[in-house]
This record gives sequence, structure tokens and C-alpha cells, in this order.
Amino acid sequence: MHPSQVLFPGKQQPVSLPVCDHYAGSEKLMRKSIALQQQLGPIFDITLDCEDGASAGNEAAHAELVAALIAGADNRHGRIGARVHPYGSPFFEQDVAIICSRSRPAYLMLPKAEGLADVVAALACINRHAESSDAESSNAYSALPLHVLIETHGALHDAYEIAALPQVQSLSFGIMDFVSSHYGAIGDDAMHSPGQFAHPLVARAKLAIAAACHAHGKVPSHNVTTDIRDATAAAADARRAATEFAYTRMWSIHPDQIAPIVQAMTPAQDMIDEASQILEKAQSAAWGPIQHKGRLHDRASYRYYWMILQRANSSGVPLSTGATQFI
Repeated sequence: MHPSQVLFPGKQQPVSLPVCDHYAGSEKLMRKSIALQQQLGPIFDITLDCEDGASAGNEAAHAELVAALIAGADNRHGRIGARVHPYGSPFFEQDVAIICSRSRPAYLMLPKAEGLADVVAALACINRHAESSDAESSNAYSALPLHVLIETHGALHDAYEIAALPQVQSLSFGIMDFVSSHYGAIGDDAMHSPGQFAHPLVARAKLAIAAACHAHGKVPSHNVTTDIRDATAAAADARRAATEFAYTRMWSIHPDQIAPIVQAMTPAQDMIDEASQILEKAQSAAWGPIQHKGRLHDRASYRYYWMILQRANSSGVPLSTGATQFI
């Protein structure tokens, strides 16, 4: 039996997403990002930005451009999503209506939710428009995944309940707005490294988001690195986010950050090899307990190593024939 059938009985299989989420707002940068994805493959997602990308008075036209790019032939891998305006904005439903009626994004990103109630209401609106679009095209309705940006006090308070919503795939940390929402009580050095990993309130928020996601099999996505001139800064942040705060995905805001983030968040080759060996032994033992290199393994560790292979696969790492059967 496939491990997804054995290792998660009665539970929803954990979400697996590419480890990098790249944001682009202007038409030039959106097209450049799509061309790069064609070149590198679906090792990163692209989020086309309606919230910050649209100039004042041009919101509808920008949403139409986003929809056209998602629906276009250049979206070969189907891994392009969109960030819409916040729920409650006069442009939120307009974004949703335009994008859902003209395209099928990989996901929508909801910013600045004030709490669980905003996310639930936003989902109702999204589902109404997406279901209507599917009905018009005679397609069976399939729920559109939602990613939620946690950047307000209310959303952080409700992070566990938000992550529990079946349609939510991922929670992202919006560090800039979160720090600003403390009205100067947190210094601006907490928006950058090393302060962002050291300030207790910021670290607490990062951990709460990661814990909420892992409790429900969702993906925690780390905030941006604002230093876009030094790609090693993004790599260093990605490593700390992964090893110290259990994040398995991170935002990119410059094309030069994509490869360093992917590399930093992809499991090491020796770990991939170990995971493959353990799962092959487990499969031979009908997923009962085994011994590997003097250590006992059972389904608890099998789940861990299976997710290692999922992350490696989504990052474009070539897998052995033995490992490929578990994807």
C-alpha cells in the first residue's frame, strides 16, 4: 500500500507545497517570474499581487491582467496563485469575481484578516464565485485553496482555528504589518535579521503560526527578507526559519532570492537517502516496526521521512527509483 494510505488513517493527508512562494506585482515582474518558472520548473510558486501591485484606480484592470496570466498558455505547471485585496476592502470581491471567472488559480492569498470570522466570510465569497464559474464551464466544483497572511493581532489569536479550516492550505507571517501594529513598541530592527528571530513577541508569533499549521497538516510560510541586494541574506533567513522555527516554505520578493531559499529549505541529500532507505524497509515489513542502523522505526518516524521525500520532490531533487514510488 502507498504510505499516504497507511500513515494517515482517518486523517487528512498533510499539505505539500513548493518551499518558495515568489511575489510579483508589476506586469514586467509577473511575466519575468513566469518565464523563470518555465525555465526552472515548478520548484517555486508564483503569487501575482493585486493588493500591492495595482495602482490606485487601476484595480479592476490589474485583476484582469492577473487572471489572463493565470489562464495563459505560459502557466504550464498550474502553480500560479494570486493575492487579493483584504476582506472588507471595496476591491476584495471585485478581485475574486474577476480572477475566478476568467481563470483557475492554484490558490488565493488573503491578507490582513482580522480573525477567523474574516477568513470564513472571505471563503464564502470565494466559493460562491468559484462555484459559479465552474458551473458555467460545466466543471465539477472543486474547492479553491486559500492561503492566509497572519499579520494582525486578531488573526494571530485565531491562527489555530484558521489553520483548522479544510480549505486553508497555508499560513504566512506578515512581519512588517505585525511589527507596525505595535505602534513603535517593537523596534524596526525586529523586521530584519537578526532581530526578527530574537525579539520575544516576533518569535512568539512565528512559533504560534508554525505550531498551528503543523497541528492541522498545513504549511507555515515564513516572511520576506527585505534585503534584496544580498541573496545570501534570504538563504540565511530560510535556514533559521526551517531549523529553529519549523517553517517549510518562505516568501521571495526578488528573483535572485528564489534559488537560495529553495536550496536552504530543501532537505539535504543524506537525509533524502536515509528517508528512502527507511521507507523501503518499512514497505517490505508491511509498514510494521523495523530496525535501521541500530535504531527502531515505526509509523511515527515513517510519517516524518515520507514528508522529507515530499519536500525534496517539490524542490525538484532527482529521486531514486526506490524513493519515487513513495511520491
